[in-house]
Amino acid sequence: MKRIIWAVVAMGGLVGAGFAAGSNTRTERADRFFEMRTYYTNPGKMSALHARFKNHTTRLFEKHGMTNVGYWSPTSGDNAENTLVYILAYPSKEAREKSWKDFLADPEWVKAKADSEKDGVIVAKVESRFMTPTEYSSIK
Repeated sequence: MKRIIWAVVAMGGLVGAGFAAGSNTRTERADRFFEMRTYYTNPGKMSALHARFKNHTTRLFEKHGMTNVGYWSPTSGDNAENTLVYILAYPSKEAREKSWKDFLADPEWVKAKADSEKDGVIVAKVESRFMTPTEYSSIK
């Protein structure tokens, strides 16, 4: 009987703390909005993608209010040799939309993209995932 009482008390504490299944308690912070983008290049185009990011894209992202958080090359998994993963940060989802609109219309970007693709399209596929940091995240 004591075990049942303690179990009920413990569950009540968990429910009260927002840990019960189906709880609407959220642990995200709303001070920044993040986007993780994964690019899959066409075969043989990874060096061209790296060059475009290094020489043009990262700087243009900053120009248009995007924060470059980090860039990664996977070391394992399907198609790792043709994959680039990166994370950008924005003040809000609305700021993200404006930044991308302005970036894509920037004449410097249009030229850099065209120049980098003179020997063929670099990117075969893009996946995007939006994220907000948890309240205990060390990233600010």
